[in-house]
Amino acid sequence: MKSRFLLAGAAFAGMLAVSSVHAEGLPAMTVYKDPSCGCCTAWADKMRTEGFAVEVVPTDDIGAVKQQFGVPDELASCHTAVVGGYVLEGHVPSAMVARLLDEKPMTAGLAVPGMPVGSEGMAMPGMEPDTYPVVSFGASGQSTYARYRGEERLSD
Repeated sequence: MKSRFLLAGAAFAGMLAVSSVHAEGLPAMTVYKDPSCGCCTAWADKMRTEGFAVEVVPTDDIGAVKQQFGVPDELASCHTAVVGGYVLEGHVPSAMVARLLDEKPMTAGLAVPGMPVGSEGMAMPGMEPDTYPVVSFGASGQSTYARYRGEERLSD
């Protein structure tokens, strides 16, 4: 009987070890957000529809989260996420998250500064979408990873 409990415990521990990888091969994503922010919730929901297993962590001190993950002040937005060893700041398009995880560049992460109208999670019916950069950031500095207008990619 004891060995059955040990075997079950070992199996459970093994499940925990692989729980950070989604069944389809996508890594799990953790989103840190203010408890009352609706656009952050909408962005997390979009990531779920794209196949990510998303854990949302409400926090009253999002600034401390940004500092912990090394988000530059000028790239700050309303939420911070971590996925596959990368930091995502703000309304990064799901296609750019997939590209980041596929290409695995030497960068800390991607950011969409501010809260551009029309970006994923920021739909505002009747308003023209903003044009905005998706910025790669890390130890080697910052560069434009892509440009978007709303949810449409304009360039790399």
